[in-house]
Formats: sequence, C-alpha cells, structure tokens
Amino acid sequence: MMWQLAAGALAMLVLSAIFILWPRKANERNNQTPAQLFEERLQLLALARDAGELAEQDFAGAASELKQQFLEQEQQVIRYQQPKQKMLFHISLLALTALIVGLVYSQNGHYRQLSDWELAQQNLASYGQRALLGEGEPMNEQDMQLFSLALRTKLAQEGDDAVAWMLLGRVWMTLGMLEESVESFERALKLMPERTPLLISYSQALIMLGGDYNLAKAGQSVAKVLMREPENIDAVSLMALIAYERGDNEQAIAAWQILAERLEQDDPRLAVVNERLAELNAKQPEQSPVATSERSVTLNLHVAEQLVQAHPNASLFVFARAVGGPPLPLAAKRMPLTAGSIEVRLSEADAMQAGWDLTQTDLIEVVARMSVSGTVERSPQDVEVVSSQLNFEQPHLTVQLTLEP
Repeated sequence: MMWQLAAGALAMLVLSAIFILWPRKANERNNQTPAQLFEERLQLLALARDAGELAEQDFAGAASELKQQFLEQEQQVIRYQQPKQKMLFHISLLALTALIVGLVYSQNGHYRQLSDWELAQQNLASYGQRALLGEGEPMNEQDMQLFSLALRTKLAQEGDDAVAWMLLGRVWMTLGMLEESVESFERALKLMPERTPLLISYSQALIMLGGDYNLAKAGQSVAKVLMREPENIDAVSLMALIAYERGDNEQAIAAWQILAERLEQDDPRLAVVNERLAELNAKQPEQSPVATSERSVTLNLHVAEQLVQAHPNASLFVFARAVGGPPLPLAAKRMPLTAGSIEVRLSEADAMQAGWDLTQTDLIEVVARMSVSGTVERSPQDVEVVSSQLNFEQPHLTVQLTLEP
C-alpha cells in the first residue's frame, strides 16, 4: 500500500514539472529570434524600395531605425537571458512544489489510517481472542479502535454477521459511542433475536444512554431474558437498575433483594447490592403492615403423565397476565416439566419488567404452558391451560388447573 502512495506522489511531481517547464519550451521553439525578425523586416523594406513604393532616403532612415531596435533587443536578451539562473529557478520551483506536497500530505493524508487498517485486518483474530477469551494483554483504547475498524471492514466485505455486529456494539459501548452501540446491537438482534448475551448487552447500552424511551426498551429486553431464564443474575441486576433509574425505589429494592438471595457470599457483587439496598431502605418512609402486604397467586397444577412421556425435555411456563391488557406477563416462572401435582407461587418479585407487576391491575388470568422448544414463543406442539378471571379482592389468590393433552 505504501508503494502506491509513493508512486502517486512521484506522479504529482512529474505533472508539476511538466506544467512548469512545458510552456517555456514551447515558446522558445515556436517564437522567432530578434535577428530573424530584423532580417525579415529589412527584406520587406528592400522589396518596397525596389518596387518604387519607398524612396531611397526613406529606406535608409527606416533601415537605420530598424537596426537601432535590433541592437536594443539584443542587449536586453544578453542582459536577462541567463540559462543557469533559469535552470536554478526551475529546480527551486520543483523543490518548493515537492515540499508543499509533502507538508500537505503529512498533515491531511490518510497513510496512517491505511497503515492502521492493514494492521487491524492482520490482527482481527487475535483482537477477538483478547476481547472474548481474555487471552494476552488487556485491550487498550487504541486496540479497541483497531478492533472496531477490522469488524466494520469485515461487515462491509462479507455482509451482515450477527456475531460481528454484537462484538462491534460491545466495542463501541466500551469506547463510549453509545448511540452507535445501540444501533449495532439492534442489527445483531434482527439476525438472532433470542440470544441472551446480546439482549443483556443491548439493555446495558440503553441504560447507559438513558431516557424514558431507552429505559422502556431495556426493560422489554430484560423481560425476554427473564421469561426464559428466571434465575439469570445479570437480567435481575439490570431489572433492579432500570427501576432505580426510573425512580421506582420499591421495585428496585425488590429486585436487589432477589439478587442478594441468589448471589454467593464470596461474590464481589454482593457488597455492591447490599450497599444499594441500605441506601434505598434509608430513603424509604415507614410503612404500615397493610401498605407492605404483597399480592401473590398460588397455582395448584396437575400435569398429565402423557405430556411428560411425549416431551421429556419440555419446559413449563407459569405466568399471570392482565385481562384485556398488554401481553407482557405481570409475573412469570419457568421450570422443568414434571408429572403429577405441583404448586407454583407467583408474587410481585416475579415481575418481568420494572413497574409492571401484580399491583398494576385487579383482574388477572393465570396461564400454564408446556413449551417444547423451551422458549416463550408458542409453537403448534405446545399445550397450555388458562384460568378464569381472578379478582384481587384480597392480596393472596389460589387457583387450580390441569395441564393435559
């Protein structure tokens, strides 16, 4: 690549030399010398005299004046025509042109960017290993910039790639380019919408970007994760953070309490969670027992043996949703499908999104669904049962259902 730049600079110098020297050489070749002009004009005067158009006395005067002009022109040529100085002038002009080209290119040229691009292309695999597997030295900001350059080139040359878009989103998020990061994650989600690490990273970028709209989208992404993986620590942590950012301290406390119960004692995140809980609890006003009562629904479910035998690897989703409201569950749990009678309790702590739990409506219905694929999207093989409408006239409800073919 560098030899191409050098060839381009040389071509510019050659063109500059042609533009500087060519007009002067053309003039020297095409224009007549003073002696030739003098001889031509003297012949014209002689022809006029021989033809009788010019008297001998007038011819002598005109010839004398023409000679005087010729002598003056010769003196000017001798005085100003200095070949060595002209050559030095041309060389100096070329040198000045080369200097200007070099200075301008050193300040505005893209040879450094091209060099970085080549380096990024050569080290794309190693950057990926360092970023994803933690191999080698930690990546600094320059490494991140080169990694993003290599990923953009890969996407431009090979087309959409979900993993490349996800990695690019993470790199841009690390570099503080949050809007670009969100856009990159959204491109990846179009290709693999159910991938948990991608949904987590996308939610993180939206939370960092801030704003009610972005927080709402982050909540929806976290809810998708929790519907499939209720025990996902990262998703629960993000749910708490979303509630905290929206000023919903009660929901944030509930989520962080769940997180505190699930984290191991030697987990460094536990100290941060406890600190947040202490901070929020100190801000909470004293509440009466009635105000702190929590809504819950207890489902006594009987699962037919035939379903388990036919689909031993299926999952069981139990969730409550608002009657006539949005499809997003107010509370949900996922567990392996087992035959016989089981008891499932749904409470406000099982909310999928901050600010959308069992306290948001009085009329609900409970759904138990066998999912063959293990995801929340319903397939033709899935079996579900829906309860009748339940009214929260009291904080604790109980319902019985049977899940059978």
